[in-house]
Amino acid sequence: METARVLVAADKFKGSLTAVQVAERVTAGLRRVAPEVRVETLPVADGGDGTVAAAVAAGFERREARVTGPLGDPVTAAYAVRETTAVVEMAEASGLQHLPAGVFAPLTATTYGSGELLLAALEAGARTIVFGVGGSATTDGGAGMLAALGARFLDADGKPVGPGGGGLAGLATADLSGLDPRLGEVDLILASDVDNPLTGPKGAPEVYGRQKGATEDDIAVLDAALAHYASVLGPEQAEQPGAGAAGGIGYGALVALGARFRPGIEVMLDVLGFAPALARATLVITGEGSLDEQTLHGKAPAGVAAAARAAGIEVVAVCGRLALAPEALGGAGIRRAYALTELEPDPAVCMAEAGPLLERVAESIARDFLR
Repeated sequence: METARVLVAADKFKGSLTAVQVAERVTAGLRRVAPEVRVETLPVADGGDGTVAAAVAAGFERREARVTGPLGDPVTAAYAVRETTAVVEMAEASGLQHLPAGVFAPLTATTYGSGELLLAALEAGARTIVFGVGGSATTDGGAGMLAALGARFLDADGKPVGPGGGGLAGLATADLSGLDPRLGEVDLILASDVDNPLTGPKGAPEVYGRQKGATEDDIAVLDAALAHYASVLGPEQAEQPGAGAAGGIGYGALVALGARFRPGIEVMLDVLGFAPALARATLVITGEGSLDEQTLHGKAPAGVAAAARAAGIEVVAVCGRLALAPEALGGAGIRRAYALTELEPDPAVCMAEAGPLLERVAESIARDFLR
């Protein structure tokens, strides 16, 4: 019998395990039951937090830059480079992880550091930049990012507007003439699992504002401010898929930087070299912390499963928590899902003991699919 070749292409278990750790634990569990199995690991991400780590695991060089955090304080942010391709993750500069516990700044948090991170990628010689957007602390429409890249946003007195989405209510003129000219020579790919427009009932403030600390009043202020901002820069792009990603940074990239939107997992699978790895596999194991309705809308496991199904290769999934019926899993191309909660029903224990539990789950997969 031919030796099984397993490709482990899973995302992180948020709050418990990185995508790299998930791959390590699954590999350990598989080999305990089927020592002869050949395992290739390709940690994946969908453009949100963890995207740079996935690129580094696939052979990109990790670089760091000191940039402006969402509250205006300096933070250290990582990006990844391989030859002339850079992977930039806006959450590294402007993400929720840079806010102190319980501290939010929905009206004033800025994406300025994300612009500085893009500049660092330009300085590194990047000709293609994959710009992963998600996990942001910000709702400024990318105005901060554009300011860092050379744009000027002025009020009626000719003074710069304040930071964050709230400051855009006073915007009178936008001058994009100072944008770094190198941006015109770069292929900037906006990689996101979010296809929301900028404003309105499905827009960035309404759908994502609350998780960034916005009150109902704040949401109304931000939605009006972003609508005004779009009326100055260009309302057409405000309706494009991805414009509402990461507090509207997608809109800033689309309207001013000539970015093109692609589903994050599709871009990352290309960048990480998924197709050749898939061609070597007889079974694919994917997964993430929670397999639920959101998974089916552009999250990493759905993208992995779709590509594997197209290649005729069977897919199983691992997760902390499973909230999808077998029919939904089948529709996504996933033969079976294994949840940690089947072994340990207490969610807190599940998160604390995710590593050992995942090894046990992988042992079950090996018994079911590799023996």
